[in-house]
Amino acid sequence: MKSALVIGASGGIGSALCQGLRQRGVLATGLSRSSDGFDVTDPESVDRGLDKQNGPFDMILIASGALEVNGAEPEKTIKSISAPVMTDQFALNAVGPALVLGHAHKLLPRDRQCVVAILSARVGSIGDNRLGGWISYRAAKAALNQIVRTSAIELARTHPQSICVALHPGTVRTSFTQKYSGRHPTVAPEEAAKNLLGVIDRLTPAQTGGFFDWKGETVPW
Repeated sequence: MKSALVIGASGGIGSALCQGLRQRGVLATGLSRSSDGFDVTDPESVDRGLDKQNGPFDMILIASGALEVNGAEPEKTIKSISAPVMTDQFALNAVGPALVLGHAHKLLPRDRQCVVAILSARVGSIGDNRLGGWISYRAAKAALNQIVRTSAIELARTHPQSICVALHPGTVRTSFTQKYSGRHPTVAPEEAAKNLLGVIDRLTPAQTGGFFDWKGETVPW
């Protein structure tokens, strides 16, 4: 039986990923702040939570992150930038996943194909940015993409069959995105999870370090 570790398992996408994996017969272990006290912004919490996991896991999915942190809405302009808001965004959306990735080499098998997939966002793409705004969130996700890329290079040295990627799930219908979706089409968390797992199924080690959307298409850096 294959096994998976899902970080952020109590969120809309995270819980749907756990459900989708279990429907496939995968043994899915979920960790979250609300259910397990697993706080990705706290290094001690990350170390404590991951050190007691019994791997190896065939798959690690990092679905933590948020568009709003501590109630702060995305900035419409650089003139509205706040140092604490930006710091909070980086702590949750970039530093947190990096802390988890720091344990990946201990949690993944070295003798077979394995996957680490981290949820990013298309708005973190520098090349695809044509609207401006949302500076802190965009910057944190762009930083996350660099973290994923670098981690993939390092992980491949000890885990040659590993796949480490950033994934854009599309606009998922959750309480966090409701007031920002506007005219953008949205999908239910269950559909988003199905799409993401389908993309993961098709990835190969040659694609490690990439950034892909829910259709499996490459997103520009």
